[in-house]
Amino acid sequence: MFHPDHSHSPPPPIGEPSLRSIGRLFPYLWEFRGRVLLALALLIGAKLASVAVPLVLKEIIDALDQPRPELVLPLAFILGYGILRFASTSFSDLRDVVFAKVTQRAMRRISMAVFQHLHALSLRFHLERQTGGITRDIERGSKAMSSLVGYLLFRITPTILEILMVAGILFVKLNWVFGLITLVTLAAYIGFTITITEWRTQFVRRANALDSEAYGRAIDSLLNYETVKYFGNEKYEARRYDNSLIEWENMALKSQRSLGLLNIAQAGVIAIGVTLMVLLAADGVVEGTLTLGDLVMVNAFLLQMFQPLSFLGVMYRQIKESITDVERMFALLQRPREVEDAQDAQALDVIAGEVKFEQVNFAYNPDRPILHDVSFTIPAGKTVAAVGSSGAGKSTLARLLFRFYDVGAGSVRIDGQDIRQVTQDSLRAAIGVVPQDTVLFNDSIYYNIAYGRPDACRDEVIEAARAAHILQFIESLPQGWDTVVGERGLKLSGGEKQRVAIARTLLKNPAILILDEATSALDTKTEKAIQAELLEIAKSRTSLIIAHRLSTVVEADEILVIEGGRIVERGRHPELLARNGVYAHMWALQQQAEAEDGAD
Repeated sequence: MFHPDHSHSPPPPIGEPSLRSIGRLFPYLWEFRGRVLLALALLIGAKLASVAVPLVLKEIIDALDQPRPELVLPLAFILGYGILRFASTSFSDLRDVVFAKVTQRAMRRISMAVFQHLHALSLRFHLERQTGGITRDIERGSKAMSSLVGYLLFRITPTILEILMVAGILFVKLNWVFGLITLVTLAAYIGFTITITEWRTQFVRRANALDSEAYGRAIDSLLNYETVKYFGNEKYEARRYDNSLIEWENMALKSQRSLGLLNIAQAGVIAIGVTLMVLLAADGVVEGTLTLGDLVMVNAFLLQMFQPLSFLGVMYRQIKESITDVERMFALLQRPREVEDAQDAQALDVIAGEVKFEQVNFAYNPDRPILHDVSFTIPAGKTVAAVGSSGAGKSTLARLLFRFYDVGAGSVRIDGQDIRQVTQDSLRAAIGVVPQDTVLFNDSIYYNIAYGRPDACRDEVIEAARAAHILQFIESLPQGWDTVVGERGLKLSGGEKQRVAIARTLLKNPAILILDEATSALDTKTEKAIQAELLEIAKSRTSLIIAHRLSTVVEADEILVIEGGRIVERGRHPELLARNGVYAHMWALQQQAEAEDGAD
């Protein structure tokens, strides 16, 4: 089967991290606006209680510092101190409890949106995708979304709010110099943090990209385990994987070293600010302009304020990384759907099942046309076969009928309805496909057959297996229907996988049937048995058979001989043999090959 080269069409680049990602998250969060507003109220309450704690502590110290302290007053403040400490912690915990549903639901909805969009993308995307890298992007993006909301809403915002409140309190209650030092320290700290973090983000982003690349290579290598073994390329695969890891290691080291530099700069700014504040407060106590309680209050504010501030660099870095990861995930959502339903698309109305190709032209790439002015009709309930050499364009007919791609020119119609004007869901519900290369889910045989129609009862699944001549094989297995077929069905032989594919298509019971080299992986005896069954089933359906082996299509109502994307001959088997043309030559070669195989 021809697989087009789409290397000319790279995935869209990931732009610089920006606040657009946060804007994209907003609709998902605002769905629970009541919880969001309540969480914000609890956040403000927690910070108010937290800022009030050092003020109450000052009053306690000052009251106790009197020559004859009144015990009632300090006792009241001590009780208030305990209540405020409890309120600060409990409000924060309640905020997390209230907001948990918002973040978890948003993660679920975004993950589902990406999953559904990936399924809606065209076959072109899935032929060029790197499964491991995409999986990594979705996984990191989902986690990053939760981190982004948590850091921005419940870490950065409260910390900035608290610092501004503390600066205001110090400015009013003590001296404007205290407030100024607080704000200057904050500005210097944020300035260093943003400057260095912006510089080191390039290393973090490159490390993440290399991580996805290495992960993708590893997954691709493991999926092709047998091919690696066939050619003894374990060391080659290990080298490829290690080359990705070497570059990732270099970027990760640069990221870690730059983080150390950032931490040193932050620690220096905090140390200078704290030292100046304590020095001023101590000097005020000595001169008598400040009380001992003021000194304790300043110290308590410093401890309370700069402790979360010390994590601001980490939080900012995490936010930048999270925005990058979220944007990679949203970039998947921005991938255009090459095949879209028309705005006024209606459900396909299958009356008889007639299929008509009208002057169809098609190219996977503009510089490589595949089909040229192809026209033919499959009458309702009839069988048409397409034969020809590999790469002639036979399988492309099936892809166009199933609307994996849209035609470049001309049209494909079912009962007179242009398939571009009907919904993809209704179109594909009417068509059953038995592909040449069958890929199964890593689940039980029953699951894989029932996948053709998940709501089918067990008796219907068993009947489909019987019709596909696989029931006896299933019942002979130690675990029977519960036998797990392995990833991509690798525990089954080619013939067994093909019969499972036939069974699930029969279970679907479609009006139109596409058999794309459906018996190519079967032995001669099984092929003849299934071929007879398929031909019997095809009698009541409109069928398109794509075949390389001509013996499988001799009963077709019409045979199309395709060469170079054009129909060069058409007719029934006897007519084509009588013409002594391309078909007759292909028939003679295959008969000769079969005779030689029989002699061996």
